[in-house]
Amino acid sequence: MEKLIFYIVDVFAVERYTGNQLAVFINGETESLNGQVLELSAEQMQQIAKEINYSETTFITSKQPQKGGYNVRIFTPKKELPFAGHPTLGTAYIIQKEIIKNSVEAIKLNLPVGQIPVTWHKSRDTGEVLWMRQNSPTFHQKFDSASLAAVLNLDLYEIDSRFPIQEVSTGTPFIIVPLTHQEALKRINLNKDKYFELIDKTESKALLVFCPETYAPENDLSVRVFAEYLGIPEDPATGSANGCLAGYLVEYSYFGDKAVDIRVEQGYEIDRPSLLLLRAEKNQDMIDVSVGGKVVLIAKGEFFQE
Repeated sequence: MEKLIFYIVDVFAVERYTGNQLAVFINGETESLNGQVLELSAEQMQQIAKEINYSETTFITSKQPQKGGYNVRIFTPKKELPFAGHPTLGTAYIIQKEIIKNSVEAIKLNLPVGQIPVTWHKSRDTGEVLWMRQNSPTFHQKFDSASLAAVLNLDLYEIDSRFPIQEVSTGTPFIIVPLTHQEALKRINLNKDKYFELIDKTESKALLVFCPETYAPENDLSVRVFAEYLGIPEDPATGSANGCLAGYLVEYSYFGDKAVDIRVEQGYEIDRPSLLLLRAEKNQDMIDVSVGGKVVLIAKGEFFQE
């Protein structure tokens, strides 16, 4: 029987027991009862992620840096992902605390989308915040308002026609949907048949819906993310999707400028309040995107597998 050490962290947390939960396993802390170090297969990782049943579970597969970064794999309950935001920050936090065991200014994670740098910043106002630099966003297919109104069970006028509904990616694609007001955001009731009909023809399998009204007055936007295809009916905090949103806001000058430095709330409708910090700026033909938030260590435990 194998004994696997794992950690639980809350990412993009407002306080303890908020934000998005993440389980992190460290390869090399996976050992049999006779003391032999064992490696997990991709199939075993997927089975564990399904058992944990968080939005994502990560596996640090190298305790030593490889090409300047740590190899990491990310799994939803249904599939492996090339990139995801809250797993990147939460895993970087565990690498610092449990592998490096020293304060660092930056580390890199080796993911299928490339190396993603994570940096630590402290201030009197925000405390310790982890920031990840995402790939420059790419912009793809646009959609008509009627089809998304049907998916979301909203009236057509509740979708903000001033801005496009569009598929955007910084590594993992999301369909970005702007709404006019928060009451509509709260009232979304996903039509699963129409959702699966929509994503059958798209690279993106998830939706980010946002509006300019918020629960907390100090925040700038309120967001919901739906990813039923990935085994995530609704996500409480989605760093990859919000990176796409940051690029979208700059590309279409949502706030009247080609740069944003904003606070985004997510997860309130499912009782997991989350706070994501977004920074993005147009730089010639590219958009620089960074997403930040707090990470809180919740638990450490043992997972047994035959």
